Amino acid sequence: MAHKFRFGIQASRGASAGDWTAKARRIEELGYSTLFIPDHFNDQLAPLPALTAAAGATSTLRVGTLVLDNDYRHPLVLAKEFATLDVLSNGRAELGLGAGWMRSDYEQSGIAYDPPGRRIARFKEALAIIKGLFADEPFSFAGEHYTVTNHHGTPKPVQKPHPPILIGGGGRRVLRLAAREAQIVGVNFSLAEGEVNPQVAITGTAEATREKIAWVREAAGARLDEIELNVTVFVSALTDDREGVAKAIAAGFGLPADEVLASPHLLVGTVDQIVEDLQRRREEFGFSYVVFSGDVFEAMAPVVARLAGT
Repeated sequence: MAHKFRFGIQASRGASAGDWTAKARRIEELGYSTLFIPDHFNDQLAPLPALTAAAGATSTLRVGTLVLDNDYRHPLVLAKEFATLDVLSNGRAELGLGAGWMRSDYEQSGIAYDPPGRRIARFKEALAIIKGLFADEPFSFAGEHYTVTNHHGTPKPVQKPHPPILIGGGGRRVLRLAAREAQIVGVNFSLAEGEVNPQVAITGTAEATREKIAWVREAAGARLDEIELNVTVFVSALTDDREGVAKAIAAGFGLPADEVLASPHLLVGTVDQIVEDLQRRREEFGFSYVVFSGDVFEAMAPVVARLAGT
């Protein structure tokens, strides 16, 4: 059974407190479900303070991370900070988590950029700890990477048993983990190279996405219908010249225009064309939770008005 559409905006900057909170209120007014923020050390607001401010300026807008890098925070610290966000937002927080990928963040901070398998193993332990600390009883954990001893995580989140967990990734191991553990599975490009380059583009094609969805479906088993499948649209534009814009974008990606148009990470065309694309992608891939990257919330508002809640 298909989930109803809901939409988010991934934003990262505000020129001032007033600019950021006004942006959050406008996103809420336009019918978006969620304001997301990424987690990098470049020119962006820090995720949790920014989301707390956005939650305080709104009443229905959900706030979430897309996604927090596990290696930047100890899971006990993150559990406490995110539970606080859930309390202060009156239960409107969505916890997006990932194993980490951007090499430049690690190089600039001095945090060890371990091989993917080790980062994923550490992330798996952290996820168990965060869930354990959100629960009602004191929690202990002894693993290879983390140890927590008889800690009663407080405050407790408003949402029970915990805020929805979104796990994002583009590789088989993370997506299979997401299918087993998350309420929301974010299907992304494969970022194993640690940077965005032309080779990354081919990991976001429709063909590559079909393979990723197959991994999710196999690992999810009986819980598949409970999972929301999430996709971030990194390039979106309303235009009457769909083919011309697609060709221009395709040249930058080194892919044929038809493959670019078929990628679930891109939406170009009229409102009617974009609505049809999203409906088709929900039918084929299961994507019902669509996040637009960047300050395109005004431009994409007609699409949200047509599809949200349907």
